[in-house]
Amino acid sequence: MSVESNPPLPPVVILVEPQLGENIGAVARAMLNCGLSELRLVKPRDGWPSEPARANAAGADSVIDGVTLFDRIEDAIADLRLVYATTARLRDMVKPVLPPETAAERLHAAGVAQLKSGMMFGRERAGLNNDEVVLADAAVIFPLNPAFTSLNLAQAVLLMGWEWRRQLRGGVAEEFIPAQSPWAERAHLLQFFQHLEGELEKTSFFFPPEKKHHMLRNLRNIFERTKLTEQEVRTLHGVVRSLTRNAD
Repeated sequence: MSVESNPPLPPVVILVEPQLGENIGAVARAMLNCGLSELRLVKPRDGWPSEPARANAAGADSVIDGVTLFDRIEDAIADLRLVYATTARLRDMVKPVLPPETAAERLHAAGVAQLKSGMMFGRERAGLNNDEVVLADAAVIFPLNPAFTSLNLAQAVLLMGWEWRRQLRGGVAEEFIPAQSPWAERAHLLQFFQHLEGELEKTSFFFPPEKKHHMLRNLRNIFERTKLTEQEVRTLHGVVRSLTRNAD
């Protein structure tokens, strides 16, 4: 296998509805400690820019200055080909669960292949909900004391960032580097989900209606677990079009 001459692309960090500027600043500091530089914020509660964030970043101004804002998680992860969601626990969902070191290996492998990846972190009090976790390829759960699993944002980011940085001294997980077709961007996956949902809606697939939300989440998880490539997503679009055309 030929190894890229470029340095691995670091994963981006996505904070979903962070509450305090001070916490965002602490995250920026933790990121730069580990060589991570791209921070994306989804609807920060107290708005942006934030002087408390800059003050608490303790010199990590390059991260603060480069922050990008989003109104929706889907837009924040649209250009990424691998996304992990950190969570304390999973509820009512079938989802791959990875320890931090395994997630870091795969993020590093994606970076070596020059594929953009990211790590999602939830709100300080509630974390990520199921509808947000389902957008990721897998969940990452830290093996903490089960009687007390509470981490603040900066601690969680530092743990994942440290695990990723450790991989810079190791090898590349060869099986996670796509060969013929790169992994699909999240935007393309979301377009496919919308296409599939629209066609299933026409056939009254979602019955009873009150279970539609749960059924949609299960469908997304099925496809997320397969780690689709761009070509596979195009093929699935064609399959759906062919089936609906024949049904007409």
